[in-house]
Amino acid sequence: MKAATVKELKQELNKRSQKELLELCLRLSRFKKENKELLTYLLFEASDEAAFVAGVKREIEQEFEGINKTTYYFIKKSVRKILRNTKKHIRYSKKKETEVELLIYFCSELIKMKPSLKNNTVLNNLYKRQIASIKNAIAALHEDLQYDYEVELNTLEETER
Repeated sequence: MKAATVKELKQELNKRSQKELLELCLRLSRFKKENKELLTYLLFEASDEAAFVAGVKREIEQEFEGINKTTYYFIKKSVRKILRNTKKHIRYSKKKETEVELLIYFCSELIKMKPSLKNNTVLNNLYKRQIASIKNAIAALHEDLQYDYEVELNTLEETER
């Protein structure tokens, strides 16, 4: 079965009644956890972005505390999983401010982690890629926000050294 394009889906959804749309959304939420998480964000958390960001930061912090630090292999797997979850939350929000805030927080937690990421090439490269990603996201923001986030980013980079 070939999936329809977004345009085709939009046209078809415009033809449906409110009750049918409700049933479609509920049915969609049953199939994948990500669909349910996205609906939860859109319905309950999108109106208060600051609370959403704070919740995601708490989740990141808890995940970093739960990392198995016996070998770098387990650390790398765990850090990649945390980054994947962080990126998922960023996709839900679609706001550059949220992206910058969460990635800066992720990088700050990564730097605080013991053993240090400097001792491992893979973790160090992952960190550098996220810093580059933060810089790209900052460039898309308003000038006042750019300045504020660049100060945070500079502080983060100084801490890393």
